[in-house]
Amino acid sequence: MKRSSRLSIALHALVHLHAQPGKALTSAALATCLMTNAVVVRRVLGELREGGIVDASKGPNGGWSLARPAEDISLRDVYTAMGERLLVRTESDPGDVTCAIVRSVDRVMKEFIDDAEALLAARLARTRLSDIASEAMAKGFPRLG
Repeated sequence: MKRSSRLSIALHALVHLHAQPGKALTSAALATCLMTNAVVVRRVLGELREGGIVDASKGPNGGWSLARPAEDISLRDVYTAMGERLLVRTESDPGDVTCAIVRSVDRVMKEFIDDAEALLAARLARTRLSDIASEAMAKGFPRLG
């Protein structure tokens, strides 16, 4: 898995958690599937725990599990919990803020980015974790065992 986005890592992990109902998965097991380090998994899932998307349990049977059904988790929920921005801001060098052209360009670009982010958020709200999981399961992804 290409690790270019924490959001991608989060979604990948969440599909694995959905596919193992009633079973807690360890960070190490998830890290193997995600081709990353268990520390990365713990950091990402820690943010999702704070967002009420996953639960963590300790002990010999401990690990991570979904806090609510995948049908009740939108991609916007995950995106919001991650605090990640998918769109790049295009602001000028702070030293240029006295220039009227720079201020005008920054204002216009901020409006474009704000509009695009609003559209993205609306689209993410319409897609559920269960949608991704259903597609992956139909394609026969390997489950943790």
